[in-house]
Amino acid sequence: MKIALIQMDVTIGEPDVNFEKAHRLMKQAMEQAPDIIVLPEMWNTGYALEIAEQIADIDGQRTKELFSSFAKENNVAIVGGSVLYRDSQSGNVTNTMFVFNEHGEQVLRYDKIHLFRLMDEDKFLTAGNTFGLFEHQGETIGTMICYDLRFPQLSRKLVNQGAKILINAAQWPTSRVDHWRKLLVARAIENQSFVVAVNRCGESRNTSFPGSSMVIDPLGEILLQGDSSEQIYYAEIDLSKVDDTRKHIPVLTDQRLD
Repeated sequence: MKIALIQMDVTIGEPDVNFEKAHRLMKQAMEQAPDIIVLPEMWNTGYALEIAEQIADIDGQRTKELFSSFAKENNVAIVGGSVLYRDSQSGNVTNTMFVFNEHGEQVLRYDKIHLFRLMDEDKFLTAGNTFGLFEHQGETIGTMICYDLRFPQLSRKLVNQGAKILINAAQWPTSRVDHWRKLLVARAIENQSFVVAVNRCGESRNTSFPGSSMVIDPLGEILLQGDSSEQIYYAEIDLSKVDDTRKHIPVLTDQRLD
């Protein structure tokens, strides 16, 4: 399975600019024919939460149209990072990930479960209550958004429900990049799964974002370590390694769920 990681800078509060860039980078990513494209967290607006109601994608319509048409035209699955989303009925604003399969069909909507107080998400956003799981090429993939990474019970829940790959889309700051790297490796080792993590780069309101997107195998070996620039990275993963690792060290079998 070949995965393209789009590590992009985000212009805060400017959806038009960000949609144009995301589309351009997605087209560029197709030059190496990946099976899945992954985008970072809140790529459509950045953390302009004080004007969230004005700039959020209403019912995700613009995001869905872009992903559905692109996925179908290019025969590629899209894990859409996340976008600032506003429900036209309830008025609730969420940090929402959409996943579309290679036929242009939506296969997942995941609203971020753990809201990050240091970025005031709890003041402006509504937390999700469902898990991020979807199927691709007969395999189960679990999804998380940024701060979700700090809660190991979530990644274990996804793995216990069949996930062999854990994908995390983030806007994780440079000041805590060491935590980012260590937690991603830990999630891979403890769950004996591949971890694919896409982080934004650049600066926003005096906060620096390091990129440092990563791909880690089920034994904790780092297969890809991004730098701090806007880049498209690629990783090819062999999911038989998950089965081999779990058979050799039967952590999931030996866990005490009682």
